[in-house]
Amino acid sequence: MSDYRYPKGSVLYRRFHQSFPLITHGRGAYLFDDEGKAYLDGSGGAAVVNIGHGVEEIAGVLSRQARKAAYVNGLQFTHLPVEQLAERIASFLTIPIGKVFFMTSGSEAIEAGIKLARQYWLESGKPKKRRLISLRPSYHGNTLAALSLSARKHYQDAFRPFLLKNAKIDAPYCYRCPWDLAPSVCRVKCAGELEKEIRLQGRENVAAFVTEIIGGSSTGASVPPPEYWKAVREICDRNEVLLIADEVMTGLGRTGKWLACHHYGLVPDILILGKGLTSGYFPLSAVAAKASLLEPLFERGKDFLHAQTFVHHPVGCAAGLATIARLRRHRLIHRSAKLGEMLLARLRCLFSHPHVGDIRGKGLLIGLEFVADKKTKRPFPRAARYAETFVARALERGLVLWPNTGQANGTDGDLVILAPPFVIGEKEIDLMVEILEETLSDMEKIA
Repeated sequence: MSDYRYPKGSVLYRRFHQSFPLITHGRGAYLFDDEGKAYLDGSGGAAVVNIGHGVEEIAGVLSRQARKAAYVNGLQFTHLPVEQLAERIASFLTIPIGKVFFMTSGSEAIEAGIKLARQYWLESGKPKKRRLISLRPSYHGNTLAALSLSARKHYQDAFRPFLLKNAKIDAPYCYRCPWDLAPSVCRVKCAGELEKEIRLQGRENVAAFVTEIIGGSSTGASVPPPEYWKAVREICDRNEVLLIADEVMTGLGRTGKWLACHHYGLVPDILILGKGLTSGYFPLSAVAAKASLLEPLFERGKDFLHAQTFVHHPVGCAAGLATIARLRRHRLIHRSAKLGEMLLARLRCLFSHPHVGDIRGKGLLIGLEFVADKKTKRPFPRAARYAETFVARALERGLVLWPNTGQANGTDGDLVILAPPFVIGEKEIDLMVEILEETLSDMEKIA
């Protein structure tokens, strides 16, 4: 077996202190390495692989489109895949008369979304509206503006001199409610914090509230109370603040509906998609916006000021069309909802473990939060690297998980995300729970 790790070879590996298995192929919910070892993909990579690995149909679509036209300049031409994909996405948006713009990464789509918000206010005669508000904890990407909006201290510290200043409010993260209130009695106090922050910043200065709808990796699939988004929408409307919904992780069925917004009847002004849009078969992301946001630009003879070489990529858009068609034909979003309920139910047995603090989620997006003390919710110290060690131990057993850290106080806190492909079966769910139980027993010996 070759040892794929830094400093061997010519690849700049993101992590310098680990070896990487060499994956040769994938099928369904599994990946296979060059020694024939099978890995159950319990996290869909980075919550990307919705329709499963190794789908020949999607590979065929990519190949056929590449033979027709692999690339055209999106500033000079259009093509059928982009026209058709925009129509398909518009059909399940909550946004009325939504217009869709395609790029290649979620981070870039976030940047494009906030640029559009800024342009809208400029062309609407309100140039002071330039400030942004986001949640803490949260994650919106690794480009500089997206990283600025995130609350990920361990990612931000080295680059803080480059980051934009923006306001943050506490996320609707019920397990770690800063007021120690239960959802049944809290009257969504966390939503009221948005109005307070808008007043503090000055409503004439605030351009947008940028937010995940159901928590991603930073809060481990935390699910806000139903009343939260109704209150937030009313606050944004009352203060002329745009609501930008980051559904890079949650969109395209991950939470058991086409969009996490659908669980709440929420209509954002701008919506960001990525990850599951092509299930990883091609890098593609999207910004969808209300047509009314584009009218001031159009009426003043302006264009949308975001250009990128691979905008509206034909092969990517063809992959997106094929992915959506497969989701519909095989009823995979219904399957995500059904199997998500099954997985949550079977994970309940893990609550007997002394270090499992919470298990939560929607559809096939589920978070397990680990604590040193269940009663006080005290996290492990960061130096213990509990989540990283847990993921490494599970990988040795053939289960791929996605860790996150820092959610408890910005530094400490450990959780893992479960986000398997929607094609996972009941047998694989049982195997996933079995490996999680075994890994927890391992961790108890070293905790």
